[in-house]
Amino acid sequence: MTEQESSANVATRGTYPLAPQSGKSRQFLVCLSSLCHSFRMALSSASKERFMTYEIQESRLFTCVLHEHSIEIIDRVGTGVELPGSDPTTLTMPETDSPGRQHALSLDERDPLRSIRGEFVIPTKNEVTSKTLPSQGKLPGVQGHFKPIDNSPLPTWLNVDALAASLMAPIVGAQESEVAVMQTLTANLHFLMCAFYRPDRNGRHKIILESKAFPSDHIAVETQIRLHGLSPAESMVCIEPPAPHSPILTTDHILSTVAEHASDTAVLLLPGIQYYTGQLLDIPTITAFARARSIFVIWDLAHAAGNVPLHLHDWDVDAAAWCSYKYLNSGPGGIASLFVHSRHTVVASASAANPEAAPEDGFAPRLAGWWGNDKATRFAMDTTAAFRPVPGAAGFQLSNPSVLDTTALCASLEVFETTGGMGPLREKSLRLTAYLESLLEELPEDVKNMFHIITPRAAKKRGAQLSILLTDDALLGPVMETLEARAVIVDERKPNVIRVAPAPLYNSFTDCYNFVDEFRKALESAGKGTQQ
Repeated sequence: MTEQESSANVATRGTYPLAPQSGKSRQFLVCLSSLCHSFRMALSSASKERFMTYEIQESRLFTCVLHEHSIEIIDRVGTGVELPGSDPTTLTMPETDSPGRQHALSLDERDPLRSIRGEFVIPTKNEVTSKTLPSQGKLPGVQGHFKPIDNSPLPTWLNVDALAASLMAPIVGAQESEVAVMQTLTANLHFLMCAFYRPDRNGRHKIILESKAFPSDHIAVETQIRLHGLSPAESMVCIEPPAPHSPILTTDHILSTVAEHASDTAVLLLPGIQYYTGQLLDIPTITAFARARSIFVIWDLAHAAGNVPLHLHDWDVDAAAWCSYKYLNSGPGGIASLFVHSRHTVVASASAANPEAAPEDGFAPRLAGWWGNDKATRFAMDTTAAFRPVPGAAGFQLSNPSVLDTTALCASLEVFETTGGMGPLREKSLRLTAYLESLLEELPEDVKNMFHIITPRAAKKRGAQLSILLTDDALLGPVMETLEARAVIVDERKPNVIRVAPAPLYNSFTDCYNFVDEFRKALESAGKGTQQ
């Protein structure tokens, strides 16, 4: 690099010296923006972090090879991919290149969905740059509530939830009218049970769920039972895993439990994918079996929506609820959704014309609010008029949904549209998770002895998630601490499980390779610590 180039800080192909005191680089960030075209690199040492910024001349993703005293900047292997907008990408680099990493890169190059990653802001602990857009002013106010804003691609605030429902419906295999975007997951489970759990103390009063369900589901079921003056000890049936040393629920065991309690069971509530193990349950088989015995079937799809293909309408599922901040990318606490099959959402016109009819005669009773009321009279402000729900799942809405939350969700759901639906995403997901699994299986025996995978090995019985059970509970803390220090973001479930879920929208084969490399180092380091 010439002195002139150095003073101008123009990054092109070449090798750039690193200051001797910088230490070994742990990770770097490539941030490409159509606005500023800046190349920003974070160099980490044991005691401090420093940054170097170079200007680049075009929107290309660069591969940087870190040497002991220099960094070599080259074009991305085999490509010069144009990236739209801002694409912050975190790469955790092995200390030396390897055939394994080159294989991961080659898999990424052949991935037909690789460009979708550019639609996401990938978080990194070293990202300290913020950008202010001079063209972005204050948010529009009431003007956008009832009528569209000039030249805006967004719907009116009045209809933003309808747009979200139309985008959500194909992801879960539902008719548009069967989906409502509203509230949060546990709240929606309560709304569904308030509408469809009608226990008879001398008849059907039980709710069946799994013993290891997410705690909020247990709490919701217990309180619903108590709300009706019943006892969870008598009215709540928990399905235990059939094998004493395995958390996996077999379909036969679930069906056997349902059959045993069928005559006095009102509701079956199960997860589409079990949050702890990552097991994908056989939704159509279980649904058909329970419904044939007059049991109302609700599915918690928190870990299934946006993860695996679903066909809720065709499977005759009665109802379902799910959050949107896992595979649907809406952000923590983002607005949730529910599904109610069309056979349960008919609003009979006859009762509206019959003044003697009770308000609930023409539709399923439910907790209700003004946002679920017929749009023709929603803003009439007539307190003497009877509640008349919107036909479909939208009739279960209560309050005006958060426009900010719903718009953020729509932005993610539109990305799903660009992939061609859940089919291509599932295809990539199967390959990503299988690749991750194979890398874990190829680790040295002394490392493999420190964990085992509790997620089913059969691809059709799992989603993107692999749950890794550490053989020693004392390993979890130091392993997670090491991974976080290396900017590897995974999830823990105490006392000894790490959940890893490569999402096909934005994760790559290289991400999988880098995770396993860092996981191996973390296990080796933690193992030495526990032996002392």
